[in-house]
This record gives sequence, structure tokens and C-alpha cells, in this order.
Amino acid sequence: MANVHSEYSVSASIPSSTAGAPLYNIPLPSFLANVGGAVTWTYTTAAIILALLALEQSVYRYKKGHLPGDTWTIPIIGKFADSLKPTMEGYKKQWDSGALTALSVFNIFIVMASSNEYSRKILNSPNHAEPCLVQSAKTVLQADNWVFLTGKVHVEYRRGLNHLFTRKALGTYFTVMDNITRQYLSEWMANAKADPTKPMTMMMAVRDLNMETSLRVFCGNYIPDHAMKEINKKYWAITVALELVNFPLALPGTKVYRAVQARKVAMHWLTLAAHDSKKAMAEGKEPDCMLDEWVRLLADPAYKGRREFNDRDMAMVVFSFLFASQDAMSSGLIYGFQHLADHPDIFAKIRAEVDSVRHGQHEKPFTIEEYDQMPYLKAMVKESMRVVPPVTMVPYTTKKPFPISSDYTVPTGSMVIPSFYNSLHDPNVYPEPDKLIPERWLDPESPANANPQNYLVFGSGPHKCIGYDYAMMNIAIALALAVESMDFEHVVTPKSSLIQIIATLFPQDGLLVKFKPRASS
Repeated sequence: MANVHSEYSVSASIPSSTAGAPLYNIPLPSFLANVGGAVTWTYTTAAIILALLALEQSVYRYKKGHLPGDTWTIPIIGKFADSLKPTMEGYKKQWDSGALTALSVFNIFIVMASSNEYSRKILNSPNHAEPCLVQSAKTVLQADNWVFLTGKVHVEYRRGLNHLFTRKALGTYFTVMDNITRQYLSEWMANAKADPTKPMTMMMAVRDLNMETSLRVFCGNYIPDHAMKEINKKYWAITVALELVNFPLALPGTKVYRAVQARKVAMHWLTLAAHDSKKAMAEGKEPDCMLDEWVRLLADPAYKGRREFNDRDMAMVVFSFLFASQDAMSSGLIYGFQHLADHPDIFAKIRAEVDSVRHGQHEKPFTIEEYDQMPYLKAMVKESMRVVPPVTMVPYTTKKPFPISSDYTVPTGSMVIPSFYNSLHDPNVYPEPDKLIPERWLDPESPANANPQNYLVFGSGPHKCIGYDYAMMNIAIALALAVESMDFEHVVTPKSSLIQIIATLFPQDGLLVKFKPRASS
């Protein structure tokens, strides 16, 4: 028996297919293997994302340093939600939190300057910072636009363009501004006569006036009427695409894409206008617009700023002037109307000054010599744009580390934004800063006149608005002719005092006004 058992035990060996097989080689069902791989990738992906978010926060906090601002930024988007629909209340809160404050939008590190000292330092430091306007600006306006030039090249380029805004040139433009303004005022009065009870919404009406004025001043009749209407209709796309925050790529359906298409339309007609101006001036035509003045200037052997400008070059400059003037002047004029309607005492003083200079000759064309004799009108325009500046800030980009203060350096590639509002509402310079007081500009010894560095409506430094006098004059002419010929009433709504921020500032209700012919005195 023992032998039999022994023989059985020997023959009962473990099959070779299973002998010594390690447990980790035991095959798993395929679905369990897939789950294991997915879990691994999920954890890996999550770890990478968390690491990137931690890096984002670390970089933001490193760049921010000791500046006021959120301790942590919202991952990826930062302050995007606040920037999408900006409000004056939000901006004021930011400005009041410090002379320099930090924030981030889509990983763009931003330093905002609210004090006059730091704002002016940004505007006057071309070696450290250059205008970028907004992220999409170079896409919309084109990267080779002269407004993006810096340093010596920019200075020389600008020096040549300054001749387009001499007193002699402005005198030529004055007639154009007077003529077009009268046409629009007549149209507004006709509408008011047709329905005296219905107020007119001024926002787009003033934009139409300014667009035609600018195109005729810059290009005369080289732009046909139908082209002017096409440019005007499409140009709004450029305005809304240059808000501080927008999707920056020109993909079909985006604001930037529509702006690029609008720019192409405008540039087509402006290029043709430049070509036709050169041809007309060569045939002996007298200048009656900016292009004509420019062509004649370039042909003058004594002109020291000579350089070759092809048709596209000239069109690009005119396009930049149109961009700079259109909505800023519209904002200035809209608030000019609102301020006059809300301040009948100021309205009466301007009317008295206009009547005194023009002797009641309302139909006679307004002249630059008459404008020179209206200091109160000029003071009112200047004060109106101080109280509600058309533009509250102009973004710049740092080209290299920018030691803006003794204890903080703005990193390279950051957006640095000089803000103008606090400078224009400094109570030490402008007592009762929120009040409209034109008289503050009539006293040579007033704090306002003693501190010109605070008046940043048109910027400062090498990129200060080249058309300062033209803009002031254009707004003043429109207001003077309106006051001279019409009475108007502001229809106040709950949104009249609220500000809509697009690229420039407008009343949220668009400004509702009732016009009627001037009452007999």
C-alpha cells in the first residue's frame, strides 16, 4: 500500500502551465485594464493642471510683489468678467485702492497707475513702454501703423505731421466744420419740428456728424457720399473691437474680424482719396482739405520733413486720425450738449459771448478769428472734457523692466495703464472737482492753470494727441452754432448720469434732447 501511495504521489505533479506562475501575471479582464490606465491618465492630467495653476498663481504673486490687488487671481481668466463690462464705479474702486495696483486678465499681467505722477511717467517713458491700446489693436489698425512707432522714428514721423495742424491749416478746416455742422443742425431741427414732443437720441446722431466732419476735413470731396455712409456704418465695428478686453483673434464672427473688414473698407476709400488728391494738386487745385494741404506741403522744396508717402501710407495716417478723433470727439460733444442743457447759466453765458462776437449774424460762416474771441466757449469745452474725459486710460506695454517707482519694477511684457480720471479730479488742482466750472480756466492764477500737468485729456509726452486744437475747435464750433440758433432741453432719465464705457465714455441713455428754434430775445 505504501508503495502504491508513493507511486501516486510522485505521478500527481502540478501541471507545468501553472507551476510557479507569479500572481501579478494572472490576466485581468480587459475592461479592468482600461479603467486602470484611465485612472492613471486622469491623475497625471490633474497633477499637470494643478501644477500649472500653482505656477500661474506663483508667477502672478511674484510679479505683483507688494502692490495692492487680489492676493490670488482667478485661474486662467483672472479679472476677465470685470473687464468684459467695465463700469466707472469699478474703475474708481481700482484707482482708489492705490497709486499702483495689479491685476491679471487671461494671464496678461496688468499694472494700473492712478496717480498723476505714475501716469505721466508711463506716458513719458518711451524707452520702457510703448502704446499697445488693446491686445487686438495691431490686428485692427495694422502693425505698421505709425501710432505704434516709438523713439526717434516716431518723433521724426510726427514732426512732419504737425504741419497738418498749423493755424493756417486749421483755418482751412474751419469752413468745412461750419458747413457740415449747419447741415446736421438743420436736419435735427426739421425732425424736431415734425414731432416737437419726441426727444432725439443724440449718441449716434453726433457720431454721424463727427464722422462726416472728419472725413470731409481729412479727405474733402474725394470720398463720395455713398462711400462715406458705408465707412460710417461699418466703423462702429472698429470701436467695439477696441474695448479693453475682447477675443483677440480675427476669426469669422468675432468683433475683431468685423473690425478688420471695416478697416479694409475704410482703407480702400482713403487710398483712392490720397491718389485723387495728388492728381488734383498736380493739376493746380487749391487745397480745401487735409490731404490737399499735405500733398502741397510735400511738394514744397523748403519742407524739411520730406519723405516719400505712397497712397497707402497717406491713407494709413488719415485712418489713424479718424480712429483717434471719431469716438473721442463724439463723446466730448455729447457731454458738451448734456452739460449745457443741464446748466442754463453756462448756456446763457456762451450765447451772450457768441452774440457779442458775431453780432447776431447767424447765417454768416463761423471763422477762426471769431473763435479766437470766445474764451468762455473754449473754457467750457475744456472743462466739460475734464469733468467727463472721453478717454480715461491708454494701455501701454513694457519693452523691458520698467522701474516705475523706487520700490517696484514692472516686468517686461506687462501691460501698464496710465489712468487720467484722478488727475482730472484732483481736488487740490480742481476745487469741487465734480462740478462744471468753466471760470476756473479764465483765471491765469487758478490752480487749474498753475498745474497743466494734471490736464491729461489728450495725454502727455511723445504720443500726446496731435490733433488737440482740431478736436477742441470742432466741439466748440458745433456747440456755438447750436447755442446760437436753437434752444434745447435735456430729457433726464435714471441712466442720464450713468456712464457707458465702450472705447470712450457715453451716457447710458444715449442723451435724449428736445430741440426747438431759438426764442426771440
